[in-house]
Amino acid sequence: MQDTLIAQINDARARTLALIDGLNAEQLMGPKLAIVNPLRWEIGHTAYFYEYWVLRRHLGEAPVRADADRLYDSITIAHDDRWDLPLPSLDDTLAYMAEVQARVKDRVATGPSDPYRDYLAQYAVYHEDMHTEAFTYTRQTLGYPAPAIADPSLVHRDAGALDGDVQIPGGTFKLGAEDNDRFVFDNEKWAHVHELAPFAIARAAVSNRDYAAFVDAGGYGERSYWDDDGWAWRKARELDHPVYWRHGEAGWEQRHFDTWHPMRPHAAVIHVSWHEAQAYCRWAGRRLPSELEWEAAAAGQPTADGVTLAPHKRHYPWGDTAPTPEHANLDGVALGTIDVGALGAGDSAFGCRQMIGNVWEWTDTVFGPYPGFTPDMYEDYSQPLFGNTRVLRGGAWTTRGRMIRNTWRTYYGPDRNDVFAGFRTCAL
Repeated sequence: MQDTLIAQINDARARTLALIDGLNAEQLMGPKLAIVNPLRWEIGHTAYFYEYWVLRRHLGEAPVRADADRLYDSITIAHDDRWDLPLPSLDDTLAYMAEVQARVKDRVATGPSDPYRDYLAQYAVYHEDMHTEAFTYTRQTLGYPAPAIADPSLVHRDAGALDGDVQIPGGTFKLGAEDNDRFVFDNEKWAHVHELAPFAIARAAVSNRDYAAFVDAGGYGERSYWDDDGWAWRKARELDHPVYWRHGEAGWEQRHFDTWHPMRPHAAVIHVSWHEAQAYCRWAGRRLPSELEWEAAAAGQPTADGVTLAPHKRHYPWGDTAPTPEHANLDGVALGTIDVGALGAGDSAFGCRQMIGNVWEWTDTVFGPYPGFTPDMYEDYSQPLFGNTRVLRGGAWTTRGRMIRNTWRTYYGPDRNDVFAGFRTCAL
């Protein structure tokens, strides 16, 4: 256990460093925008999380830096103030990060058995993993060069389309994590029973080709496809297509970090907001799934009487074995979405493909607590976002495979089109 945890600490930090590599001092601060953090602040914050929870709060050690709370506490430092802090130089920031990492690894490797210490260290790894996803979309948002993390053997997965729906039978289903599951966050706790009506859900996520048909049909200008908030959002941004699209000489092009490329038609559409997903659904005569429906399609298994209550709910769509590149597009190394027809080995029991990886999938569910919710030690992880964000499921091409699973819930405001989000649809 400790060896695995230390390896994950090393790997998470290596990814952080790879995602800031090649950026100059100006790029590491960047413009003051509501949807990104200054990277020089954010990398220090990831180290601070280990220091604060593992070394200080749990083990009672003194701060590595006397000013760490004033610099890196995301709870007390307002977002817009982070550009104006007296941040250490990059070299000093990296030295702080290295010292914290060394101390945490030493305590995990040499200290007495301490399950709660290891839980906090695992939490901090996943926290850093979530931030490396943010570092990646920051590079995309700001038009920085692509990070040098690609595995050339995985960059292109040309498998074409995957059309059609699968039928999910009605029955009883438990939504959420079981209390004997591996590490879970507070908003996944605990599994609770729902009655599920039968429904039909798409085998694959919406592709660029699918979405371009909506755009080309004038969908962004047709008021009837948008609710009031979505229409106001579209007009304020003067959008008539997704944020990173443009017309090229040979058709649609997409900006990938700092470079424009011809659109790959069968790759999953990405960087679309919940408002855009809803408008597409109205145009197509479809709807978004609820998170209950999404999880049933991903984790449920058919039984002899046709209901989705199975003796064992799957940890991943394909079963309980950890993700591999044949199951899911994860871990960032493909540097983008792949064709929606790829990776049949990752199908769910009902035949849904890529429910883990490629794109986070919007659902129609408002993010909120499960019955009996109580916050974990990091009380602001979930609670502040209840009621005003939407649930997304499944992870994206940037998400680390070690942390994603069928019950994982993330959440963004319905206006966010900068994150790695797409969607699949259900029949009405």
